[in-house]
This record gives sequence, C-alpha cells and structure tokens, in this order.
Amino acid sequence: MKFTKEIQIALVAIVALIVLYFGLNFLKGLSIFSSSNTYCLAFEDVSGMSNSSPVYANGYKVGVVEKIVYDYENTKKIVAKIGVDKAMRIPVGSHAELSSDLLGNIKINLVLSDNPLKFLSVGDTIPGMIEQGMMGKAAELVPAVESMMPKLDSILTSLNQLLADPALRNTLHNVEGMTANLNQTSVDLRRLSASLGNEVPSMMKKADGVLDNTQQLTANLSAVDVASMTAKVNQTLANVEEMTRKLNSNEGTLGLLMRDASLYRNLSATAADADSLVKDLKAHPKRYVHFSVFGKKDK
Repeated sequence: MKFTKEIQIALVAIVALIVLYFGLNFLKGLSIFSSSNTYCLAFEDVSGMSNSSPVYANGYKVGVVEKIVYDYENTKKIVAKIGVDKAMRIPVGSHAELSSDLLGNIKINLVLSDNPLKFLSVGDTIPGMIEQGMMGKAAELVPAVESMMPKLDSILTSLNQLLADPALRNTLHNVEGMTANLNQTSVDLRRLSASLGNEVPSMMKKADGVLDNTQQLTANLSAVDVASMTAKVNQTLANVEEMTRKLNSNEGTLGLLMRDASLYRNLSATAADADSLVKDLKAHPKRYVHFSVFGKKDK
C-alpha cells in the first residue's frame, strides 16, 4: 500500500495536533497519562482562578483545576472541578482556600480536617473560601493609611521647613567645627599620653628615692631612745622650775637682788661711790699716790 503525499501530510497534521494537545495540557499542569479523582469546589468568588491552577495540600501539589463552572441561576455559587491524585484521600470536614502571593499567582490550598475515619467520596463538593493572606491584610490597612496621609503630609511640610531653616545649616557647620576640635583634642591627648609614658619611668625612680629616704628617716626615728630623751627633758624642766622658784623666793643672791629693794639701793650707792672715787683718782692722783727719791717729806 502506497501513501500518497496527501495522506502523509494528513498523518503529520494529526500527529502534530495530538502532540500540540498533549503539550498544551502538560504546560497547563494537567495529568494526561495518570488517572485522578475529581472533586468539586464551591466558591462565591474565583477572582484570578483559571484552568490548570495548582491545588496544594500542606504545601505539596496534589492536583490542578480542570474546569470552572458558573451557575447562572445561583450567581453566588461557582463550582471549580479539580483533579486530585488518586492516592490522596480527603477527610470529611476539609475545606479549600483560594490564595494569591505577592506576584498575583493563584493557588488552592486544601485544609484537611483531623477526621481519620470518614473521607469524602469522589465527586463530592468541598466548601471553598478566600484566604485573606498578606494582600488581604494589606487591603485592610488601606483605610488606616489613607487616614494617616494628612498627618504624613503635615509632617513632611514641617520637615521641609526645618531643613530650609538657616539655623540648621549653621548648626551643622558648628557640629563640623566641633568634630574638628575633638579630633585635634584626641591628637593632643595621644601626644600627652606618649609624653607621660616617657616621663613615668623617671618619676617612678624619683618616687622610689623618696620612699627610700622616708624609710631611712623612719628607721632613724625608730632608733631614737624616746624614753631617755623624755626623761632628760623632764629633768631640764624640773631644774628650770627649781631655778625659777629660787628666783621668786628670798633664797640666794639673785633672789635677794630681785626681791630686796634696800640691797639694790645699797649696791647702787656703792657703785655711785666707786664711780666718784675713780673720777677723783683720775682728777687728783697725787692725793693717793706719793713717790719720793729721798724719802717721805712731812707736810
């Protein structure tokens, strides 16, 4: 049997269509050769969901969305048929959450219940809901952000006024000058520390010499017989006290001279007579001394 060119072209086209079909399904994530169980998900809003959207359970991909059916009679009910791996058993009480990431990618998370005995049958409907997620929380923050915008605008205006104030520029210049002064002070402190480091050894040597002299002085003071010196001082004081007592009394010449007025007058008179005699002797020495070569001459 011979294949004409028309038949060959037809066969190539059929094979190409088959390959294209399987390729598109593969790119969509639909399983072609492996069988899966079909379940229904009921949502009120499927924004962003499309055929081949992934279905996850505990973060693991277990299936994809195969078809979305819109109920025109009940507009609040949209059914999404999903194909789930046959090995996956969904407990009764589970639900599905429609979520999106920051990039807008949509996925369905199966939140499995803790019922280990009862499982959903193939084709059963699983209730669905929209997971709030980060985007939902961000949307809730929008009103608060809008209410804060006037305050932020006021703050920015005040900040602009502050930055335009010449006093701020002057302050910055002063801070720059202070920084330069602090740097210079640091350099001076380092120099002072270096000089002190050089002088400390000599100062330590002088201090050691002073300590040695102090120790020597302490040793000399320790060698002094304080008791003997004290006894001598006490004896001297006693003698002085005794001499003072005698001077104050009538005993002895000094005591009499100090306390007897008549003795003082007599001594004064005697001294005056002696002085007069000396003067007369000087004035008339011949009255008192006679020299004669031939003997005494009677007057």
